[in-house]
Amino acid sequence: MAWIYLIIGGLFEVAFTTCLGKAREASGTEFWLWILGFLLSVSVSMYMLFLASRTLPMGTSYAVWAGIGAVGSVIAGMIFFKEPTDFWRMFFLFLLIGSIVGLKLSTKH
Repeated sequence: MAWIYLIIGGLFEVAFTTCLGKAREASGTEFWLWILGFLLSVSVSMYMLFLASRTLPMGTSYAVWAGIGAVGSVIAGMIFFKEPTDFWRMFFLFLLIGSIVGLKLSTKH
């Protein structure tokens, strides 16, 4: 169950970074709605990390949570904010994904 919490938490991390990006482009009421989305997403994300860290080692929990968030945020940036998709960026993105999978496979809990 801890790994499911980490995945959910990582996805909410992607949500809160996306909300920040959208808030940067918004104004008025729309800005405050994106900020509300950010606050809700960051709260859920941190709580899921907390739940996972009760079972898994904290270092592994944090690394996987941050990695999922980083990979997801880069992908969201490419989709929603037209960020570049050059070779080196994709190379390091796949390297990060491999590191996350490696941590999962090497953790005994």
